[in-house]
Parts: sequence; C-alpha cells; structure tokens
Amino acid sequence: MDAARDTELMRSILQRIATGPTLNKDISRAEARAAMQLILESRVDAVQAGVFLIALRMKRESDAELLGLFDALREATVTALAEVEALVDVADPYDGYVRSLPIAAFLPPVLAACGVPAVAHGVESLAPKYGVTHRQVLRAAGVAVDLSPAEAAARLADGSVGWAYVDQSRYCPPLHALARLRALIVKRPALSTLETVIGPVRARGRTHLLTGYVHKTYPRIYAMLARAAGFDSALIVRGIEGGVIPSLRQEGKAYRCADGEPVLLQLRAEDFGLSESLRPLAVGRGEESEDALAETFDAAAVVQSTVAAGIGALRGERGAARDHLLVAAALCLHHLGHYPSLRAAADAVGRVLESGSAWERFRAGAR
Repeated sequence: MDAARDTELMRSILQRIATGPTLNKDISRAEARAAMQLILESRVDAVQAGVFLIALRMKRESDAELLGLFDALREATVTALAEVEALVDVADPYDGYVRSLPIAAFLPPVLAACGVPAVAHGVESLAPKYGVTHRQVLRAAGVAVDLSPAEAAARLADGSVGWAYVDQSRYCPPLHALARLRALIVKRPALSTLETVIGPVRARGRTHLLTGYVHKTYPRIYAMLARAAGFDSALIVRGIEGGVIPSLRQEGKAYRCADGEPVLLQLRAEDFGLSESLRPLAVGRGEESEDALAETFDAAAVVQSTVAAGIGALRGERGAARDHLLVAAALCLHHLGHYPSLRAAADAVGRVLESGSAWERFRAGAR
C-alpha cells in the first residue's frame, strides 16, 4: 500500500470514529487491523495515530475493533514455543504499581516450584501510572530481564528453572516504540488491555492466562481476547491495582474461563486457610489519590522493599508477602485442576514455600 492510500485509509477511519458522541461509527475488524498495522510500521503521522487510539477509547471500542487491533499486534510479535506440557502466562499491568508492592513479580518461581512453568512479561516503565514494574523488581533482584522469547522458552523447559520474564522490547519492538505516544495520550488506550494477552511464549501443550482487572466490564473482554489469542483457559482476577493478586480485604472475585462464558468464583481469606483478610502491601496511605502519591512516590525505595519482601517470602518467611503469593499460586493451581479445593491448593503452596524450593527456583532463574 503506498503513502497516498495509507493516508486515505486513516482519514476515512478517523472520519467515522472521531465525529462526536452521537455520530461516531464503528469500523470493521479488518479496518482496525489495517490502521494498527500502519501505526506499528510508522506509516501514518503520529498525530493521526494518537487521534485514532484516543477516539476509539472515547467512543468505547467494539469487540470487532479490539480483535482487529489485537490481530495487528500478534502479527508484529515474536513468539516462541516452550517444550512444556502446561504454562501459566502471568500478565500484570504494564504501567505498574503505585499503591502497593508488585509482589507478583515473584509468583512465577512459586508456580514453577509447584510444578507449573510460568512466564511473566512487561516493560521498564509506562504511562499513565509510571508505577513499579516486574522488570524493575526482577532486575534489582539480579534476574535477566532482556531474554528473547526463545531464551525464555528454554528456561521454562529447564526442569531446574521453569520460569522466566520477557520484556516487550524483545517480543514486540514496534509496540514498545509507541511508549512516548501513549504518554502524550495520557489516558489508557486499548493497547493497555491488549498487550497483556499477547502471550509471547506458548507451551507445546496447554497455555493458560492469568490476568487481573478493576472495572466490572473487563472479565468478558479479557475472556473474548483470551479465546482469540488461543489460550486454553483464562483466570481473570479482580486484583490489587488491577493485578493478579486478588484483593481479599472483603470478598474477592475471580472469573474462570475455558470453553464458555466466564464463571464467577467468590473468594474469602478463610478459603485459603488464612485467619484474616490479606493485609495490603501498601506504599502510601490508602486514601491518597494517585496525584498525591506521585508527589512523594519513591520508585527506588518501592523496588527495594518489594525485593526484600519477595525474597523473604520465597525463603519461607511468614508475613503479608508470603500470604499474597500463596493466595495467587493456590488460585492458579485450583483453576488448573491440580487440587479439588482452594484450601488444598493453599496447603500445598505453603509447603513449597516453607521447603525453600521456590527460593531455589528463583536462584536458578537468576543465574
């Protein structure tokens, strides 16, 4: 497609999706895919790219539009196959955490020690939150964070490791290059949802998505995208800051999805053998706004606190960090059918943490 045709296509699309609250029209899956390809290949002006993404968000993306955008992202992604029978894809928010410690950075080695290989993915830092990410925490803990998808797949297949991290800069450089544009947009575009379900490493056998959400409309959307992405199942958790650690200050929620619609699973602390609700691993006071937190947020201190808490939990130290990892891992194992109840799964994870085997898996992956 030549430049003139590229320009005309984007012009036609923008005329339909950015015409006001009552006149906006949806575009087709093929058109959304074509427009996203133009953006990823830098074949349209950055202004048009920004208008496209924010206009879709303001009118609310249709399912067809989300799937079209996702098609383009998958085509631009470098993927690898891990020689394992099952794999959990741990998909935390790419823009990180500002209210709590991102302790889920240490979940993959726990799952690996429980017999389930696990891969996490993310970026160094991303708008709009610019919170602390898995990459920042793992790098500070001495873990290799610049593996290619193929290198990560090899670690997943290594029986002494079984976990890895893959950065977006390695698995989808064109998407990673849009970070500045996304900062200028300010609000989260659909890319914030889509990048978590790309899945840069897949199992030879079955691959399962673990992700989180905040707003109640998203379990259905994530379930739809997980099916389109080819995941064999999805576990979609109403998590702390939209992450994969469930919030159990009150009754928690998670949705299990395999062949059909998402099925709600109600969660209580006692289901996991905990005598009290999960204590939040808070960065600041709970009532502070994100703007107020941003003024005092010390990312380096949060990273170091997360590393200390995570390593302590992996070594078997009891406390809130250990409980968070136990709950998330037990929820995964129960979802995968390894244990008949959440309590049985939690007891098994507790034994793994106490034995030090999760710490050994972490150390093997950090070499």
